Amino acid sequence: MVEKAMIFASEAHCGMLRKGTKIPYIIHPMEAGAIAASITDDMEIISAAILHDVLEDTSVTEEQIKEKFGKEVLRLIKSDSEDKRENLPPEETWKIRKQETIEFLKNKADKKEKIIALADKLSNIRAIYRDYEKIGDELWNRFNQKDKNLHAWYYGSFVETLSDLEGTAAYKEYCELIKKVFG
Repeated sequence: MVEKAMIFASEAHCGMLRKGTKIPYIIHPMEAGAIAASITDDMEIISAAILHDVLEDTSVTEEQIKEKFGKEVLRLIKSDSEDKRENLPPEETWKIRKQETIEFLKNKADKKEKIIALADKLSNIRAIYRDYEKIGDELWNRFNQKDKNLHAWYYGSFVETLSDLEGTAAYKEYCELIKKVFG
């Protein structure tokens, strides 16, 4: 299942790049899968971590995911997918979308969903930290939300909402990188 997810995600994200870089996008979901695998050996969770952005950022449909990977993987992917509100500019909906993610993780998410969220957010904060070390505050200009303080609020909120996973190396690394990037 994991190998199938890797191939499927590679095809779905083909040609995409990470924001503001020349790095192939597929590196992020693969890293998220590796982080999930450091926490659990549940193949559905690991596969969902690899596939976590296919619904949100590609033309892949829920039906395709359900058919190839089953209902549980689909549920897990959907738990980490934002309502992009395609009819509105992303910079206008950024805070609403992020608040919805925080509220979901705080009040409704199960441990499986939290593992995927941690895998996604840790991969993101690793990339942010690497680039922040190179280019400093110029980094924030590549995002829809350019205010570093709002990014600090968003990423900082996961320290509490994902604290169920505090015994994992991934959670500890996440907390350390939050301090390094945002102080």
